[in-house]
Amino acid sequence: MRLLDRGLQPLYPLTTVDIVVIGAGGAGMAAALFAALEGASVLLVERTAFVGGTTAWSAGTSWIPGSHHEAAVNPDDTLARTAHYLDNAVGERSVRANRQAFLDNGCAAVDQAEQQSALKYRPYPKHPDYISDLAGSTLNGRALEPVPFDGRLLGDLFRLLRPPIPEFTVLGGMMVDRTDINHLLAMTRNWASFKHALSILSRHARDRMAWPRGTRLVMGNAHVARLLYSLSRHEKVTLALETTLRGIKSGAAGVEEIEIESEGETRSIRINKGLVLASGGFNRHPDLRAQLLPDVPQEWSPAAPGHTGQAHDLIKKVGGIYGQDNRTHAFWAPVSMRKRADGSTAVFPHFVMDRAKPGMITVNAKGERFVNESTSYHLFAQAMLEAHRTTPTIPAFLICDTVALRRYGIGMVRPGGKGLASFLADGYLTEGRTIEELAGKLEIPSDALRTSVDKFNHYAETGIDPDFHRGETAYQQNLGDPAWAGKNPNLGPLQQAPFYAVRLYPGDIGASTGFATNQHAQVLDAQGQAIGGLYAVGNDMQSIMGDTYPAPGITIGPGTVFARIAARHALGLQ
Repeated sequence: MRLLDRGLQPLYPLTTVDIVVIGAGGAGMAAALFAALEGASVLLVERTAFVGGTTAWSAGTSWIPGSHHEAAVNPDDTLARTAHYLDNAVGERSVRANRQAFLDNGCAAVDQAEQQSALKYRPYPKHPDYISDLAGSTLNGRALEPVPFDGRLLGDLFRLLRPPIPEFTVLGGMMVDRTDINHLLAMTRNWASFKHALSILSRHARDRMAWPRGTRLVMGNAHVARLLYSLSRHEKVTLALETTLRGIKSGAAGVEEIEIESEGETRSIRINKGLVLASGGFNRHPDLRAQLLPDVPQEWSPAAPGHTGQAHDLIKKVGGIYGQDNRTHAFWAPVSMRKRADGSTAVFPHFVMDRAKPGMITVNAKGERFVNESTSYHLFAQAMLEAHRTTPTIPAFLICDTVALRRYGIGMVRPGGKGLASFLADGYLTEGRTIEELAGKLEIPSDALRTSVDKFNHYAETGIDPDFHRGETAYQQNLGDPAWAGKNPNLGPLQQAPFYAVRLYPGDIGASTGFATNQHAQVLDAQGQAIGGLYAVGNDMQSIMGDTYPAPGITIGPGTVFARIAARHALGLQ
């Protein structure tokens, strides 16, 4: 791989390539890799100084049903059953032919990646589909996670990886996944956990003697690192960082040429086979955001910078149109925010670690519950948006007692309950010696909050939540505490003072609305015809899930599979 991180001058004599990919996030890097595996010359263009996009900040899960990994842990599952689940969950909100193309090509994408590159997967022991009460859902096998990666193998290229969100690391840059967290919390009680914790802690101590952060990479950082390492082995791949797409020229057969700019230099590159758009979606485009996500400030988004939507303006000029099936144009998660010491803002997505656990409750400005706290992050944030139309629900308040805070943490406050002073001082965390005092500090009715907590505590005793049915599905129970002694792993009382709260906002984690495509990932025009040589993948592609979020990894998984589909179709192989 040839790296251009100081302007475009080294591009000479490169003036023509087979495939150009715009955007070096997970989907874009995958498209470049699959093209390179077929011997194509590739130019990968990234507008920021890092590779990885939002994938690098994510859990890195890929929902790819039908792989050999699923066969090992869930041999009874079938693609027909998965299709039935998607029909139930998504229905007419996406094109069935595109969903079927994803299912038909998933196994081949996993096999080729694992056999011909450093990208490796493993199934999580239990990772249910999010709407686990729907027919066709399953508890494991479809969701794959990247195998941890030794970042030292990247050498100098390690600096190109987008660093993880600091709040998702410990001890000055040590990455941890859910397995690591569970071992760290149990290290004083379990010998296996002690050995695991000692291993990763000692590794990190050695890392910090020579590296700016930990090199044991997990989750999305591991996925991206494996892609970068794989691309680095291909001489016909060129990576251009801090480079912007400025123009697209098309002819009778479709897209023929692009113009790119870096550090004031511009270059025209002719394209032999195809242009793949993987720029991350429209979300930071000011006009498109105002149109598609009104009243949701950009500052609430936990997604990585770079997806400005600037390339979308150019695709529209050559005839590309957005899909029309979505009622909401983004995927969502509840987030909390805090100013960092350097003046930047940490936007923390509340995915799995707190809100569904015993001893946690979420209320609106009236002090009333409005949502099943154990539902998926997408549905949780959508419920915030919906409820806010009639009752002030933004921000909402995630509340817990001392027992829950010490056991699970809350947002950026880690389990154990240590170091609360700084969180209290800057207002990220609010504390009350009683429920009524906490309500006063949050400026919500104390009698209403007391009523909500008392009612919830009664539900915790019975194990049944008749208001919102919390903890009734396999997915929700998986988010709870399996070691909880109560009748429901998601329900526990708020009893031990002091009580704590953080403010939650609906944050867009990615675009669900993107360019309309066919089953080959070709961008379509207003007449439904494919634009020659033009493809869209990842969040630039209209999601095959419509505006639903039926499973973990439904952006990275389809992004990878359609990256392969696009690359192979452009090269005449599919």
